[in-house]
Amino acid sequence: MPEGHTLHRLARLHQKRFGKAPVTVSSPQGRFSDGAAAVSGRVLRRSDAWGKHLFHHYDGGAVVHVHLGLYGSFREAPLGEDGAPPAPVGAVRMRMIGADYYTDLRGPTACEVIDDGGVDDVIARLGPDPLRPDADPELAWKRISKSRRTIGGLLMDQAVLAGVGNVYRSELLFRHRIDPYRPGTHIDGDEFGDMWTDLVALMKVGVRRGKIIVVRPEDDRGAPSYREGRPRTYVYRRTGEPCRVCGTPVRTAELEARNVFWCPTCQS
Repeated sequence: MPEGHTLHRLARLHQKRFGKAPVTVSSPQGRFSDGAAAVSGRVLRRSDAWGKHLFHHYDGGAVVHVHLGLYGSFREAPLGEDGAPPAPVGAVRMRMIGADYYTDLRGPTACEVIDDGGVDDVIARLGPDPLRPDADPELAWKRISKSRRTIGGLLMDQAVLAGVGNVYRSELLFRHRIDPYRPGTHIDGDEFGDMWTDLVALMKVGVRRGKIIVVRPEDDRGAPSYREGRPRTYVYRRTGEPCRVCGTPVRTAELEARNVFWCPTCQS
């Protein structure tokens, strides 16, 4: 599932490619036909994100809300010399066409037209987003410090922190030497403050680079990534591989229906 930096990166890209101008919107697949008709031809005023949710704000108050879920993705390309995009390939839920570019959305969990009140309803269900300048980490800390749930589970709860997925969760806990099974009530304020500061910095790098970069230079000892073309990680998807810091085999287990990865020595 794309993590929060991906949605903020998309928001910036869509603002650059399509913002402040009329956009032609369609639904080649047909599942978003009414929504597409409601915004097609309108000016895209603003594109922004909160956690894993993307919002396209159009003139007239309509907002297209997208949640990519596990399988959703946007694919963008310049228009052809004739100013037209190619025929859609596959199940394209939403196609946006601007002056110079088009983008196709496939496989999202949500793609719907809402209004500003609907946006408020979505945001009300979410915790603070580390990538937003108005984020209040105290809101997340209050929930964590009062919960007996594991910190590994709390960090993935979008009502606690918006935008954190499995990679940032596992890697952040490793960087701060925290056992993912430690209860929230056993995390102290300084630990959370350090994690929040680190998370903000890491996610900003993710927006800038388009990749999750987490391994410190002094720990990058040449062990390959878990997958070709992906940045190296400390523990994520490195089950059984030696920890980059101490050499202990990395462990994995299911935690609240998602796999978590950790070093039993560094995070004891």
